[in-house]
Amino acid sequence: MLLDADDSQLVLVDYQVRLMPAIFENERVIANAVRLARMAQALAVPVWGTAQNPDKLGQNVPEVHAAIEAAGGKILDKMHFSAVAEGLGDWLRPPLRKATGGGNARSLPKHLQKTTPPEDAGRSMIVIAGCEAHVCLMQTALELLEEEFDVWVVTDACSSGSEHNRDAAFDRLAGNGAELVTTEMVAFEWLRSCEHPAFRDFLGLVK
Repeated sequence: MLLDADDSQLVLVDYQVRLMPAIFENERVIANAVRLARMAQALAVPVWGTAQNPDKLGQNVPEVHAAIEAAGGKILDKMHFSAVAEGLGDWLRPPLRKATGGGNARSLPKHLQKTTPPEDAGRSMIVIAGCEAHVCLMQTALELLEEEFDVWVVTDACSSGSEHNRDAAFDRLAGNGAELVTTEMVAFEWLRSCEHPAFRDFLGLVK
């Protein structure tokens, strides 16, 4: 299965100012996070960010923060390592709304009450990247899988304080059903064709 830009959302996890200096290959990871956000912006893919305990770790580094804001995204401040525990799932797929009409609908058992999905509930492919890979990124991705999202982890935009922890996270994520991809894989799967109007712009971002 290939990524579909029209069915995708991008989540960037905890690229924070007091965390990133300790992260393995931090400059490459930050650069790829910015590329992902810019590509998402070009294709109208929703972008979300998170920040773990920002009073202690600070906000996201300026370039990532600016890229999320430029794409019209929001940043979720959190204390749990998994952003899903702080409501990220509701941002990605808002709770179903009960259908209006039918005067006695509320008297029915819950499993028989009709619901209507919100207009923006259809994007089930979650492209996710962040730090640390073996903590906040992994816990968030695993819980998104439990919430029945399709999860695509962008490996070259993720890292930890050590290679060992980063790679252990990738092994565990793959074993639980996440797809492991790279920034360039995301770019060319979102585009699908060299005739796409954004093709040349994307080449400038990934090359």
